[in-house]
Amino acid sequence: MIPIRDTIRPRTTPFVTVGLIAVNAFVFFQELSYGPHLDRLIEAFGFIPARFVSWEQLGGAALDPQRFVPLFTSMFLHGGWAHIAGNMLYLWVFGRNVEDTFGHLRFLVFYVLCGAIAVLALAFFTPDTTVPTVGASGAIAGVLGAYFVMFPRSRIVTLVPLFFIPWFVQIPALFYLGFWFLLQLLNGSLELSTRAGMASGVAWWAHAGGFVAGILLSIPFRRHPRSRSPAWLA
Repeated sequence: MIPIRDTIRPRTTPFVTVGLIAVNAFVFFQELSYGPHLDRLIEAFGFIPARFVSWEQLGGAALDPQRFVPLFTSMFLHGGWAHIAGNMLYLWVFGRNVEDTFGHLRFLVFYVLCGAIAVLALAFFTPDTTVPTVGASGAIAGVLGAYFVMFPRSRIVTLVPLFFIPWFVQIPALFYLGFWFLLQLLNGSLELSTRAGMASGVAWWAHAGGFVAGILLSIPFRRHPRSRSPAWLA
């Protein structure tokens, strides 16, 4: 299922959402220029749970800034075209109204905090993982969590490919995002139960952690309560 748009029209221009998409795109094109050296970039700036957890055992100081830099740099790196395209689509669909409600600066701070908390959750659940984690999905999961609690009655216009025929349906955000979250928990739990770590290459626990962070942080970050009609009723 591919989200196309929601049915609530934001009342302000989503400068930060657009800016984040632009920055992610810029960084991704820079990645492409690294060619065979890209692995070294990912190793240096991607988040590696085992390295973060064992930093002191590896001889580093507990509060060494280098330990914490990947918490933030990893969320602007991506592993391929499909990876960045999917993440930016979700950010565009769900980020605009969250930014509209929080305000531009608060939304930016919220986004970065959720991204950092997401990879910390990954380190908590998979502390032995040595595979670098990259991508904005943890931060965007936070945006989804905020959207889940603030716009549960919104509908998500969704593309469902049906035997190569595009089929568009409107799914309540409460169900769409609730199902998405349960899927992250299920897949994350399955990998833990099989001791597979991140065998699928997907940071399920970063997604789940970011989503929960988004729900909790949406309370202090919300600028003021708003009640808005879906676009088709406006």
